[in-house]
Amino acid sequence: MACLPSLVGAWRQPAGGLQLSTSGFFPINEAALQRPDLLPGWPQQLPRIVNMSTIGDALLAEPAPGAPRIEAVVVYNSNPVAVAPESGKVAAGFAREDLFTVVLEHFRTDTADYADILLPATTQLEHTDVHKAYGHTYFLANNAAIAPMGEALPNTEIFRRLAQRLGFTEACFADSDEAIAAQAIIPGDARAAGISWESLKEQGWQKLALPAAPFAEGGFPTASGKCQFYSEPMARDGFDPLPDYVPQYEAPLTAPELAARYPLAMISPPARNFLNSSFVNVDSLRATEGEPHLDIHPADAAERGIVHGAMVRAFNDRGSMVARARVTDRARRGLVVGLSIWWKKLASDGKNANELTSQRLTDLGRAPVFYDCLVQVEACTEGAVLPA
Repeated sequence: MACLPSLVGAWRQPAGGLQLSTSGFFPINEAALQRPDLLPGWPQQLPRIVNMSTIGDALLAEPAPGAPRIEAVVVYNSNPVAVAPESGKVAAGFAREDLFTVVLEHFRTDTADYADILLPATTQLEHTDVHKAYGHTYFLANNAAIAPMGEALPNTEIFRRLAQRLGFTEACFADSDEAIAAQAIIPGDARAAGISWESLKEQGWQKLALPAAPFAEGGFPTASGKCQFYSEPMARDGFDPLPDYVPQYEAPLTAPELAARYPLAMISPPARNFLNSSFVNVDSLRATEGEPHLDIHPADAAERGIVHGAMVRAFNDRGSMVARARVTDRARRGLVVGLSIWWKKLASDGKNANELTSQRLTDLGRAPVFYDCLVQVEACTEGAVLPA
């Protein structure tokens, strides 16, 4: 699919591509913001990295050479107990008595419930930041609208204080938010011509110096500058150099025995009134959404004795969740849709769709496979039935 715009020359036109994030267009000075040069042994030696999509297994793993047991976690800008796959394991990991957990948050999330220390963090209205985007080409200044409420602090200030207590003496650990923002854009980069933190802060937004159709004459980030259908770098890394269909881990073709026990594929897109797990704690939005729902095709529902409005249980070897069935042909036959991501404490049975999702990773990029998930669905023995 992603090759079609190149086959027909659509890249010559504005908006002629397909699913290309604009995030890579922004000249972000990552070296200045992240300072990897301060890591011991950099760049020959890298620290251990834990993929956030496998945090459940990582927290429960026994010590191994090069992978000591995780003893402390600082969580910010995330709610992993709700959003990470195979969340039963995630919750079990955070429940360890010997794990020291610090959470920086606005709300008492599922993850915050496991915190040994819960620190109030500022909201977007209360701190300075620079925003890039993945759907447009404007830098945005996030100027604080109000002073921090109560004892809330920006994440950056908490890290500054922590660095001081840990004895880090490098000057960067004392940089103010304004100083960090001023370093965020690569100086002299043509894409950011005329853009600085001072001008951005004053205007609020500034557009990158890019044409509306940036690949009209080529200029792709490849060795030739052309869109490549055959990738030598991917071949060298052991991947198929040609675009091809890669079957799911969990499907009749690749896992027939598993598919026999769990014949329904499940996807878990955001519920209409939430943004993934954000805003689930807002009473008015939760009242509008109602409760966790599972959309199921009429034929699949009939085979299982499920009627519209009944409480159903979706399950597999990893876990289960309870939701209200919506029998609808909007769901394809053989597929159920578990709208998400409900906070577990606010869900029907204290669980959400990520009880069912897998910690397996994609071959390219090592990303999560949330939509590669087989389940079975059954009617609950108890539960009210709503009018159709």
